[in-house]
Amino acid sequence: MALDINAIRGRLNKLQNTQRKSDNLWKPTPGKHTVRIAPYQFDKDNPFIELYFHYNINNKTYLSPQSFGRPDPIVEFADKLKRMGDKEDWKAAKAMEPKLRTFVPVIVRGEEGEGIRFWGFGKTVYQEILGYIADPDYGDITDPTSGRDLTIEYKSADEAGTSYPTTTIRVKPSTSPITADESKVQGLLEGQTEITDLYSELSYDELKSVLEGWLNPNAEGETKPVSAGLAQPASAPTSQPTEPKAQINAPQKTDEVAAAFDDLFNK
Repeated sequence: MALDINAIRGRLNKLQNTQRKSDNLWKPTPGKHTVRIAPYQFDKDNPFIELYFHYNINNKTYLSPQSFGRPDPIVEFADKLKRMGDKEDWKAAKAMEPKLRTFVPVIVRGEEGEGIRFWGFGKTVYQEILGYIADPDYGDITDPTSGRDLTIEYKSADEAGTSYPTTTIRVKPSTSPITADESKVQGLLEGQTEITDLYSELSYDELKSVLEGWLNPNAEGETKPVSAGLAQPASAPTSQPTEPKAQINAPQKTDEVAAAFDDLFNK
């Protein structure tokens, strides 16, 4: 069997890449920005990467295996709580459910030297961008040669006079190449980072340990040690997808909750 040289080169590039995770992520600052959505090298049919996250469990964020169609013990336990029939249990279960955050590879105009980075956004922005693509007047705005740039206007909550930041999207009327230098297009696209290199998935048992430690803190009031939900250096806090929610409190009826956990996982 012949050695896959391209796979070897890809692995070597990953090992040699010393960039922080935050270097591969882009978050708009207040003001206007122009970006271009690029095809995703690891799924050329769809640049939009839908990931589900559990936010604010012990002040940490965990990537849900549901993102990849795999079982998630936190989701299973939340479903169990909902069936217990108590209003507070139902609220706690609802808060535990993973939330969608969509990522797309982009080139930021004026910062082309940074290469392709990931822009993460919520449901409203996602729907708006998909609406443009579904409109035959715009079509595939991600095409490297005949796509369109996006103008993004980002306002902080204070600027917008709301309780949360706002993002306004406009699509440029004219088409343009992703880069003026056609010889650089292929290298630009192939140099992308895979999203799973930024956000790691814990195993089913590891997530179950996270859940059990959260529900049953030890005598010192700390949860049992487990692997971090998102493997990231402390110097790169911006690599964690943000969700404007308060810390989620674990269900309080300890005996019933413990019994529900045992009934679900220990039988």
